Amino acid sequence: MTVIENDFLKVSIRNKGGELISVYNKISGVEHLWQGDPNIWPWHAPNLFPVVGGLINNELLVDGKAFPMKRHGFNRESELLLLASNEVSARFSLPYSDHTLEVYPYKFDFQIHYDLIENALRVTYKVINHQKDTIYFSVGGHPAFNVPFKIGESYEDYYLEFESEEKLEKHMLSAEGFFTGETQPVKLDGKKLPLSREMFKDDAWVFKKLNSRELTIKSSKHDQTLSIEFPHFNYLGIWAKPGADFLCIEPWLGCADSEGKHVDISKKEAIQHLKHGHVFEAAFFISI
Repeated sequence: MTVIENDFLKVSIRNKGGELISVYNKISGVEHLWQGDPNIWPWHAPNLFPVVGGLINNELLVDGKAFPMKRHGFNRESELLLLASNEVSARFSLPYSDHTLEVYPYKFDFQIHYDLIENALRVTYKVINHQKDTIYFSVGGHPAFNVPFKIGESYEDYYLEFESEEKLEKHMLSAEGFFTGETQPVKLDGKKLPLSREMFKDDAWVFKKLNSRELTIKSSKHDQTLSIEFPHFNYLGIWAKPGADFLCIEPWLGCADSEGKHVDISKKEAIQHLKHGHVFEAAFFISI
C-alpha cells in the first residue's frame, strides 16, 4: 500500500488495480471512500481499462478475432508496478505482458498518476502506445463515495448538484448491462438531483450528453461537500447498489456494447485510438 498526504487529505492506494482504498479528510475526520464491504460491493474505486462496461459474450473483437474480456477490463484485477512516489504523488504502471497479449493484442503501458493539490486529488490516466500501428481502448474511473458522510445522517438528505443546467436523458441498459437504444428523461430541481436508495434498482444511470463537467455531492443538512471534476471525459455514469451507503460517480471515455451490436473494437462507441509512439492523457479531480 502507498500513502500520500498533505494538510488536507490522506490518500491510500493499493497495487492491485492501482486502486484508491482511502480518501480521508484530515480537516473533518471523515473517510470519503467506500470501504469495499464484500457482502455488498467489494471494490473502492476501480480503474477501468482497456474496456468500460460489458461486452457481448464477454468477448472483445479485434480484426475479426475474439478475445475473452470481462466487464470493465483486466486492469482492476491486475497487480500494478509502483513507478515512483513522494509525499504528495504516486505513479503506477501496468505494462503489456504475455498475459495481456493473450486477451488484448496490443503493446501498451497503462499508467495511473495520483497527485494531491491542496484539497483536491488529481487522477490522471496515461496510455503509451508501443505497438507499430494504432491501438484502441476505453478508460474510465469508478470511485465510490460514502453517502451519507457521517453516521446518523440520512441518504435522502443528499443530492447531486450539476455544474450547469441540464436537459438530462439517461441511456437505458438491459438486464445484461447493454444499451437498449432507449432513453428516459431525468427531471432536475434546478441543478439538483435528489438521491434515493432505490434510484438505481434498474442499474446505472448513464449520461452521454452533458454540459456540466463537474458534479458535487451535497447535503441539505450541512455544508460539507465532495466534487468530481471531469474536463476530459464525455460520458458519465452514476450508480450504487440499491440500499447501500455509497454513490459512484464514474467519468468514462468509452461505454458498454449495445444490444445486437457486437462490433470490432475500432468501431465501438466512444472508443479511443492512439497512433504509434503517441501518448494519451486524461484526468479527473476529487475535491473535498
